[in-house]
Amino acid sequence: MQLLRQGVPATALVVAVDPGKVSNRVWLTSGESGLIGEPVSLPVLREGADHLAGLIQASGVAGPPMIAVEATGRLHQAWVTELERRWPGSVRLFAPSETQAARAQLGWRRSKTDDRDCAALVWLARQGAGRAVAQDTLEGLIGAVRHRRGLVADRRVLQQRLHDQLQALCPGLSAPAGHGRTLAVEDPTGQAVLACAAAFAGRAPTIRSLVARAPGRLTRATAGFWVDRWRRLLPPPADAELRAQRLGRDLARHQLLQADIAAVEGQLTRLLAATAGQILTTLPGVATVRAASFAAHSLPIARFPTPEHLYAATGLAPAAWQSATLTRRGRISRQGLAEHRDALMGIAWGLSQHSPSFRERDQQLRGRGMRPIQARVALARHACRLCYALLQTQQPFDEARYRAARHSRGR
Repeated sequence: MQLLRQGVPATALVVAVDPGKVSNRVWLTSGESGLIGEPVSLPVLREGADHLAGLIQASGVAGPPMIAVEATGRLHQAWVTELERRWPGSVRLFAPSETQAARAQLGWRRSKTDDRDCAALVWLARQGAGRAVAQDTLEGLIGAVRHRRGLVADRRVLQQRLHDQLQALCPGLSAPAGHGRTLAVEDPTGQAVLACAAAFAGRAPTIRSLVARAPGRLTRATAGFWVDRWRRLLPPPADAELRAQRLGRDLARHQLLQADIAAVEGQLTRLLAATAGQILTTLPGVATVRAASFAAHSLPIARFPTPEHLYAATGLAPAAWQSATLTRRGRISRQGLAEHRDALMGIAWGLSQHSPSFRERDQQLRGRGMRPIQARVALARHACRLCYALLQTQQPFDEARYRAARHSRGR
């Protein structure tokens, strides 16, 4: 409590909330009297929010409270929405990494409890830290982006499993790159091959059967290549029937995942159109998914004073170490959210493929001896500046204007 009292000036009532699955730990503090009452654990239900409102009213501190909440996954969302409705503009969110850093400053780096997290939240709130609650539309965009990211991760794992099952059922049919024509399971050809493998328990189908099971365009020449390759394989294993049944169920699961991802991408289109991030779709090589992924974690853009602050928030800025006259720069800091970093890297890759200015810059960076991933990180910094300018000005991207501005700065 001594550390807490030193860090809290007598300005306002600070309410610290450490969310949990069943109950939330709550502290009420003021600079004049320190901790008001005893720390309480309130249920995440409506009665818990009502109880908190009563505690705030009975605290005797004038003015609206400052409510500091640790943003932990989705545990905090329900209470944050209700508290923001009751006290508009009073809620401030803090990342778990911020709380951990504050605990270290208070001397509890390796000792974590709910009460110490609340003390860290009070210490941060008294310094004016934290971020405001996102708008409902932006919150919906973040939810859709994260849901799609999870579905894509599930699809990646499932596709690898489909390849493994097909290799076991039809040895040598699904060859890796460099060993003949590869088989992409998400394409119509891959879907047709998997469907035939499940239907015929690994035996070679006819060209007609392969074409009939393709969900999209599959030429007879392509079908003939796979049928001819199929007939030259070794025979299926003894448990081919059981393997075919498992393959068929996984194939159906993959098709459902594809439909789910398409549905979420449709939601992203509608949600992105209602935010300032829609302007990012004017960038060449940046469609709805990439624009939404970056805008969801960057908006509102006023949170970042400069493009360098936004770039540092993605975790792509190099880590720095300084002592006296010594200054060292290391690898990227990796602070912030991985999905924010991946979104910016995706935008940089899209621009390097479709924008003449970025393609030229990419070639220059590689000419200096940079590896592809290093060149893309360097491009991401320029892409971040460009995205920052678009989100601020809401002016569509113009290749000629961008090239002229770049050369006018001597870059």
